[in-house]
Amino acid sequence: MRTMITATAVAFMAMGVSPGALADQDRHVLTVNIEIQSSWSRNFNPFNETTRLRSTREFIYEPLVIYNVFDQGQPHYRLAISDDYADDLMSIAFDLREGVTWSDGEPFTAEDVVFTYEMIRDEPALDLWGMWDDRLESVEAEGDHRVIFHLQEVYTGVHERIAEVPVVPMHIWSEVSDPVSYANTDPVGSGPFTEIDRFSSQIYVQCRNPHYWDNDNLEVDCLRFPQLGSNDNVLLAGADGELDWFGSFIPDIDQTYVAHDPDHHHYWLPPGSLVGMVLNLNASADGNREAFNDINFRRAFSMAMDRQAMVNVAGYGYPTINQDPSGLGELYALWADADILAEFSEFMDYDLDAAGALLAEAGYEDSNGDGYLNTPSGESIRFELIVPNGWTDWVNTVRIAVSDLQDLGLNVEARTPEVAAWDEAYISGEFTGGINSWLPGVTPHRQIDGAYHPRFVDRRRDAAARYHNDELVGLLEQFYTVAEQSEQETIMHEMQAILSRDMPIIPVFNNPMWYQYNDSRFTGWWNADNPGGRPQPHAGNPERLLHVLDLSPRN
Repeated sequence: MRTMITATAVAFMAMGVSPGALADQDRHVLTVNIEIQSSWSRNFNPFNETTRLRSTREFIYEPLVIYNVFDQGQPHYRLAISDDYADDLMSIAFDLREGVTWSDGEPFTAEDVVFTYEMIRDEPALDLWGMWDDRLESVEAEGDHRVIFHLQEVYTGVHERIAEVPVVPMHIWSEVSDPVSYANTDPVGSGPFTEIDRFSSQIYVQCRNPHYWDNDNLEVDCLRFPQLGSNDNVLLAGADGELDWFGSFIPDIDQTYVAHDPDHHHYWLPPGSLVGMVLNLNASADGNREAFNDINFRRAFSMAMDRQAMVNVAGYGYPTINQDPSGLGELYALWADADILAEFSEFMDYDLDAAGALLAEAGYEDSNGDGYLNTPSGESIRFELIVPNGWTDWVNTVRIAVSDLQDLGLNVEARTPEVAAWDEAYISGEFTGGINSWLPGVTPHRQIDGAYHPRFVDRRRDAAARYHNDELVGLLEQFYTVAEQSEQETIMHEMQAILSRDMPIIPVFNNPMWYQYNDSRFTGWWNADNPGGRPQPHAGNPERLLHVLDLSPRN
């Protein structure tokens, strides 16, 4: 281990970066692992869902508001200073912060917000949030510092969605001929770290925006992102003190990470996103499509998931097992109906014999003598489960699944594409099956909406299952038209019943929020005693901006 860690430090030197913060001694540089990649590609387009660098949103393009999930959705106003629904709930107005400029010194105004939303309306591939499908009717500026969003119908959760859309400068993007393919290599942004100090395939550095409106509260000068290709590489760099902030699966974390520097190496693993298996219900092969759309097949698949081994062996006990067929699990236990959970619980128990019996009863047999089960109509079933290369806990989870599925007589293999290819496979629909995750929100609505609303199909990997249910969509739309939580709970129980009955996603566990930090160079880290918000540095977590603002260099 010592030799391998030393080799990691030498690799940092070879990139022209001395270990820790020794380089750039006149600046306070925070070294972060933000994602696992084989190399960096210079793309800062905040609307690119596959090859975008994950330090783009929040750090280059600041949100209007950050709604803190750990604080019941309380707003932390950033580019905006307030938001108010109209009395009839058919519009919402955001008042913008005055005196904000873009990183090139041009003023930030309501025109930029209107332009951004009209651009994603005119280029639907950019509307990753489905804002114009059935949410927004129009957007208008009222003076330089007020924007009014008019809605197609009442939806009291739209403020959270609006805040997720990155606002870009009109004076730059209005000159872009193809915003979908635009790489935005030299971004002009509103966030704290807009200046690309250096960039190579192995490392890049984002530094302070000289015009950032909140510079007085920012004590970190630069973010440094070394390229690390696997969880093992992250562990080596973290254990040797090269990383200040990261969020990675680390086996036996107390021994492999904390023990290297107990005074400064720390972690916090609060419960987080749902992780489950998805089967492409629109699979191109006849046999796969027939099987995947059969609830008996999906239930047998679920009963072949050794969730306890996935948690204990692949996950070293860190995840929380999820045996709720709807996926609500412990994270959203207060929203669940116990009777519905009990009705379908048998399909969440690990039982290969019962799974095999269910398949046999449904007509699955080796009808052509090749050693694998065929569909009831005699079609061959052959599929892959895709999992990102280097995500060792997920890779081992899929291997456990594949082993048991093969014991059932299914022709299934694991495949490990790079992260960008994995994302693209789900978005394009060019996959048979795989492992995936869904981000939590203040309520379970965020998780279910991202997974199943048709507005996200072909735009985001969340909606990979290709499952559509008109009743479920109607309930998703209804959820935020009522104000009382008791009414929302009733709607959630109806959604829970549909998802438990159909099981379009096979839940396996809830990931912890992977989060490790080294406080030898910075203080102010969030932890169980200082739970400022979701702590991980990954994309999809707007609170990471608030976290950076809480950090101070050690004297």
